[in-house]
Amino acid sequence: MLNRIDLRGGVRDPRRLLPRAQLDVSVAVERIRPLVEAVREHGYPAIREASVRFDGVSPEVLRVPAEAIAEAEGTLDPGVRAALLESIARARRVHADQRRSDHTTQVVPGGTVTERWVPVDRVGLYVPGGLAMYPSTVVMNVVPAQAAGVRSLVVVSPPQKDNGGLPDARVLAACALLGVDEVYAVGGAQAVAMLAYGAAVDAEGTAHCDPVDMITGPGNIWVTAAKRLLRGVVGIDAEAGPTEIAILADDTADAAHVAADLISQAEHDPLAASVLVTPSVELVDAVERELARQVPATKHAERVTTALTGEQSGVVLVDDLDAGLRVVDAYAAEHLEIQTRDAREWALRVRNAGAIFVGAWSPVSLGDYCAGSNHVLPTGGCARHSSGLSVQSFLRGIHLVEYTREALREVAPHVVTLAGVEDLPAHGQAVSVRFPGAAS
Repeated sequence: MLNRIDLRGGVRDPRRLLPRAQLDVSVAVERIRPLVEAVREHGYPAIREASVRFDGVSPEVLRVPAEAIAEAEGTLDPGVRAALLESIARARRVHADQRRSDHTTQVVPGGTVTERWVPVDRVGLYVPGGLAMYPSTVVMNVVPAQAAGVRSLVVVSPPQKDNGGLPDARVLAACALLGVDEVYAVGGAQAVAMLAYGAAVDAEGTAHCDPVDMITGPGNIWVTAAKRLLRGVVGIDAEAGPTEIAILADDTADAAHVAADLISQAEHDPLAASVLVTPSVELVDAVERELARQVPATKHAERVTTALTGEQSGVVLVDDLDAGLRVVDAYAAEHLEIQTRDAREWALRVRNAGAIFVGAWSPVSLGDYCAGSNHVLPTGGCARHSSGLSVQSFLRGIHLVEYTREALREVAPHVVTLAGVEDLPAHGQAVSVRFPGAAS
């Protein structure tokens, strides 16, 4: 079922040889540009037209009524409620420890620089609603934003025909459990545009969604394209592509576990990537047998099969775990599992991954829901330079520069010299004017 890539014998740079989904976001950007511009110019009518076209829903009002959010919480299955509350509690525990403190550095007597950490003021949180519903993504977006101290949070999620044109009821219930009451039944590129530019949210123009400063959360390629197009108008967390799992495993790994974990991510999307990196041909053969047994028994077998047999998935055979480590660092997976002897030692040597799941009892599914970590993570190799969503994502460092007269006088000649080197004499004059009569 899995394509095999044999890198035994060594490859200097394996990046171009590794399986990866081929997505051209730039083409998608041009496809959605007219829609984004329509939302900017016309607001509600353009959003409503897009909802009819893409979601089959013609909403009169885009904002979800408070009573609908409360009803969703009130009718939530007790087991689902308990699971969401546990997920929230664990995520809050982890993210509370990510808070940053202001710090003042005394550069010289009378001269200090203070770094203040100030939260983004208003944030739009995108929650997908296509092939699956994601109340867990509400948790993963809202918890770090709240821990950071974001003043205003708004959630957008696609309308569902089977829920009266509202977002999924479990998504609404998660919002209620987290105290988020500004929710809009809007999805796709039109939701991103609405958040970025602001818009009326009813036909009369009496209710509005104010523009946000930042947009976070995963979505399909159209959401990703809209985030790319509007980056700069608003801040974004990342351009999230299809989900990925890479597993670095040796002959101690349980083939049933490995197969199940590959399937778990393939379940998300036909473009999801599932990659096994191992020096053990015996493990590969055993995993193939397990996939043949487990895939037909899973609910979304067709979707899983498409993902596992696609060009973005496969097995990478390597000479040893050192070579495997080089491969997973080159791949820079969104989710990386280490199923080897001394798994933690290997995990600590990894440099590029969105999140690392160490050992047989830390599957990616745990991180998706209840590990306490965040599941909004960089994809498409972006883990080489980007981090997953965290409290820091919602904070900005602002420097406060405070110098006394004497501290400025002491460094003034250096400022004037550097201003002259750069042919910006007015910069130097802005300092010299404060000390008339002083030698230049």
